[in-house]
Formats: sequence, structure tokens, C-alpha cells
Amino acid sequence: MAQALTWPDSLWAAATPEGPDLPALDGEARADVAVVGAGFTGLSTALHLRRQGLDVAVVEAMEPGWGASGRNNGQVIPTLTRPDPDQIVAQHGAAGERFTHLIRDSAAILFDLVREEGITAEAEQNGWVQPVHSPGRMKIAERRYRQWLALGAPVELLDADATRALLGSQAWHGAWLNRSGGHVNPLALARGMARAALGRGARIFARSPVARISREDGRWVVHTPRGRMVARALMMATNAYTQEFGRALMPDVARQVVPVLSFQMASEPVSENLRGVVMPTRPAMSDTHGDLWFARYDARHRIITGGALAIPFNREARLKPYLARRLARIWPMLGELRFSHVWSGKIGMTDDFMPRLHRIGPDAYAWAGCNGRAVALSVALGREFAAAIAGRDPATLGLPFTEPEPLALHALAPLAFPFMLNLYRWRDAREV
Repeated sequence: MAQALTWPDSLWAAATPEGPDLPALDGEARADVAVVGAGFTGLSTALHLRRQGLDVAVVEAMEPGWGASGRNNGQVIPTLTRPDPDQIVAQHGAAGERFTHLIRDSAAILFDLVREEGITAEAEQNGWVQPVHSPGRMKIAERRYRQWLALGAPVELLDADATRALLGSQAWHGAWLNRSGGHVNPLALARGMARAALGRGARIFARSPVARISREDGRWVVHTPRGRMVARALMMATNAYTQEFGRALMPDVARQVVPVLSFQMASEPVSENLRGVVMPTRPAMSDTHGDLWFARYDARHRIITGGALAIPFNREARLKPYLARRLARIWPMLGELRFSHVWSGKIGMTDDFMPRLHRIGPDAYAWAGCNGRAVALSVALGREFAAAIAGRDPATLGLPFTEPEPLALHALAPLAFPFMLNLYRWRDAREV
């Protein structure tokens, strides 16, 4: 049973109904397409493949949503951290242009999927806003607004007064808003997508960590401790968790990204009176700090926020007062909030914040490098990868493929994170 596993002690695990009861992969099974990983990308790929009538089986090490897909903040953000659209097109040409269109539409793709499949995921499409924390960084907001507006995104540029009205805070100097964004309960979304895929005829095997993948007689073979899956096509959808259960799995893909722990926190419910002032229209919010300040409400009127620690010891005791003080700076009327849950998941970071998308062999695909913007992007990429697997012309897809390029000294890269975090904090305190 799904609940027999030890789930991270998150708000989502406490508040979300159980996932479907799934078998482990035992013996040999066959499918047209094997998907490794039952997070957002894997489940979206499987669901879209079933919509096209292809036989698909998902092989998951734990349970759907156990990894970062079920542990994140749940913000549905239709943009990357960076690079901006013009940079993506300059780097990847026509494929980059199609990718920017996919990013533009990514939040709408997610919310449309939720509605079409009847998924209960506490979905609120009330927009996503990036407020600006220093006058100098208004140039960033203005640039991003102009570029996304040119692509037809539903964006607005807000001055300080409009930002204050939207968020109920005087902490920011302006903002840009994308009305297609919003937020979800991410674990409910993952479990709901799993049910939807099963309902359309997909198979999902849980508690079946993949040890290795081989190519035999023109087919892909996915090897687990108790079985193997043989398939024509392969989708690797494991992101920052690619080597969580085995260091030999797809090393060139895995070593392009640095897994970084992202901490999330849930406050006690906020009173109705305060909710009328603090983020009254309930958008998702993440600002221009490098050490990101972000917040949104969940369905129980808790503020869901989070942050990073340079040295992750005594995490909960240090994070709670630190983030309570941060929120009090933004919204003094909240006072010292109490927090009921603290949890974490791994983000796959790349050196340039650009996702890595790959063809790794005949009818085989992989990606990694969410950079903290994976909720909308993962679901949208699943649709595109399903189209590629189904035989659609790659020249029509929003997939700027590159060859895997593992980072030099990858094993030492996590040691640089405290330095980078402190560098971001130093920059955040100054004008840009």
C-alpha cells in the first residue's frame, strides 16, 4: 500500500488523500513505452501517451509524488528563473523559440489538464507575481515583462502602488504579473495524475527502483531488483533524483545537475481578516532575491513559504524564526507566525539555470535541471516528450535538445552551495 512507505513529514503528506495502490515490477513486463519516474514529467508523459492510444508503463522507485514533485511549494510559474526568452532563442534558434512558447503556455497546460481529467489538486489559477525588492532590479521586471508580452503572454507591469494593492505589502518597488500562473497541492496533483493515467489504461509499478538500463535486440530494458521492463521507447523522468537509488543510472544525465535541498514551511492558518489584506487575491509570489523570498496560501489558508540554509544543521529550529522574521518584514501585520510543518526536497540546479533536454538513443529521451521552476514546466514537457515518442516531427516540438555535458568535479559541486548562497545574499543587499 502507498501509505506503508515513510513519506516526508510535509503538509502535503498530512493533508492529501492516499495515492492509488500499485504493484511492484515483478518478473518481465513489456510495453511500447517505458517511463522511469512517477513525478510530474513521467506521469504527464504517460497520460499524454495514453490519450494517443500508446501502451505505456511507468516504473517508480517509491510512489507517485514521493520525490520533488510531491514536496515543492506548489507554485505554478510560467517562466524560468533565467535565462529570459531572448537569450533562449539566441542560444537555441528555432527550437529555442518553440521552447519559449511552451514555457509561456506551461501554466495553462497544467490547469487545463487538471480540469480535463477532473483532478482534485487544490488548484487556484490566480496568477503568479514577481515583486521587485530593490529599485535597481525594476529593470529586470521591465525586461521580462517586455519579452513575455512580445510572445503573447498575459503579463502586466505593476508599479509600487499596484504591487502594494495586489500583495498588501510596502516591501517592494514594483512587480510583473503573469495571470496564467497560480498554485496547486503538488502531492495531490501527482497522485491525481497517477489515477488519471491508470484510468486511461497506463500501468504504474511502484517500489521498483531502477538499477540500470540496457539496449538489447533493438529494445530498451529497464532493470529493477525483482523484474525488468522491455519497451520500444524510453523516457527518463527522474531529474534531481536520477541517482538517488543507484549511482550507475544515467551518469552523464545526472551529473549535469547539482541536487540542492529546498526547504518548505507551512504556517498555522491565517485569520480571515488578515487574509483580506495579505495577498487578498491569493496569487503565487516569488520575488527578485537570489535567495528567493516566496509565499502563497494553500486551501487551508496557511501561508506556504520556504528558504535555503547555507549549512543545513538543526534545520527546523533555525528556519522557523528566520522565515517568521522574513514574513514579518514583508507583512508586519502578521506578527510572529507559528509554523506547523517543515520539509524539504531536491532541486536539480544547472550552472546556467537552463534545463537540459536530451535524445539519449533511438526513441529514448531524458531531461534534468528544473532549477526550482518544475511544476508547470514538467507537466508541459511531458506533453512534448509524449508527442516526440509518438512520432511527431521534432522540428515542431518545444524541445531544444543538447548533448549531455557532465559538470567537471561534479562530486564537489554541492560544496560550493554555501558560498553561492552567501554570494546571492550579498548581491541581494545591493542594487543591481
